[in-house]
Amino acid sequence: QVHLVESGGGLVQPGGSLRLSCVKPDFTLDMYVIGWFRQSPGKEREGVSWIRGRDGKTGYADSVKGRFTVSKDNAKNTVYLQGNSLKPGDAAIYYCAEDVVYDSDGERDFLAANEYDYWGQGTQVAGSS
Repeated sequence: QVHLVESGGGLVQPGGSLRLSCVKPDFTLDMYVIGWFRQSPGKEREGVSWIRGRDGKTGYADSVKGRFTVSKDNAKNTVYLQGNSLKPGDAAIYYCAEDVVYDSDGERDFLAANEYDYWGQGTQVAGSS
């Protein structure tokens, strides 16, 4: 069963932009939080951003705040990650991940990878000089 499918990676230049998509083909986004993560060779997987399906609440890592924007289209079951003013450190494999959110949930750190049960296959964002 395919839970998530990312797309939109490619070659980007410093100062350029990226737009990644994450499609959840089976269920609506309303009950889920979708997180974006990235990983470069030799580095830990880093939480980048997240968005909650039912109310659109978002969160960002300090490293991308003000440069990246996460958004969603519930009708298309799709979450987007727009990145601007890209830096060399933004080059990585980007993953989206999902987890169910319950009203009874306490405080959760949606930038932590261990909060998520299912992951997409990743999409490569490579930097060019």
